[in-house]
Amino acid sequence: MRAACLGLALAGTAVAAPAAPGPAPCRAVQAEGEAYTVCTVDLRRERVRVFWLGADGLPYSSLSTLAEKQGTGLRFAMNAGMYDKGQAPVGLYIEDGRELKGVSTANGPGNFHLKPNGIFWVKGERAGVMETGRYLRSPPKPDFATQSGPMLVVDGHIHPKISADGPSQKIRNGVGVRDDGRTAVFAISERPVSFGAFARLFKDTLGCRNALFLDGSVSSLYAPSMNRSDISRPLGPMVGAVAR
Repeated sequence: MRAACLGLALAGTAVAAPAAPGPAPCRAVQAEGEAYTVCTVDLRRERVRVFWLGADGLPYSSLSTLAEKQGTGLRFAMNAGMYDKGQAPVGLYIEDGRELKGVSTANGPGNFHLKPNGIFWVKGERAGVMETGRYLRSPPKPDFATQSGPMLVVDGHIHPKISADGPSQKIRNGVGVRDDGRTAVFAISERPVSFGAFARLFKDTLGCRNALFLDGSVSSLYAPSMNRSDISRPLGPMVGAVAR
């Protein structure tokens, strides 16, 4: 009897096990004969954030280092916007509500300055991709943000300066947000593709009315569910999903 009572007492004080992680975020996708890896995040289940500097004040530099520091809670990660020779973001960068780099409206060469460029932001369980000028007119005061360029898709239309299939072919990665504002979609091409093909991936296949180019050439992905950890040149800002 005493043993039975003890068993009931222990059962009454049992602590619920932590929730199991959701389905793997990354999957293979085909579009127009090209292969991509797409990572989809429901912000109500997982937290999307950006990374740049570690506890030592130095850039993480690589996806493998970021994964080592973040541990098993890191569901996936990829590079997240252009950076300078010192691995510092060239545009807006906000982490945990702190603005570490301001918005850039400068003109210049390269993809970042192919206007309109834009900003990917996260605030709680919501996210967005906004053209830079619109962001400045109505800033959402995000928890996390990174600026890059060009925009791939703006309000359902492909960037006016992106040709259907231009001569530039690179491995590319980018991010879009679905209309519900709670689903962020990240993609990386498996081989070099044109800007036009990459923009159509977000608009036509992934259903994103707004999408932002993150980079080319250095594009890389960490996806433990796929046993993948790409090696690239030293990186600046990165973005990933972590368990809530």
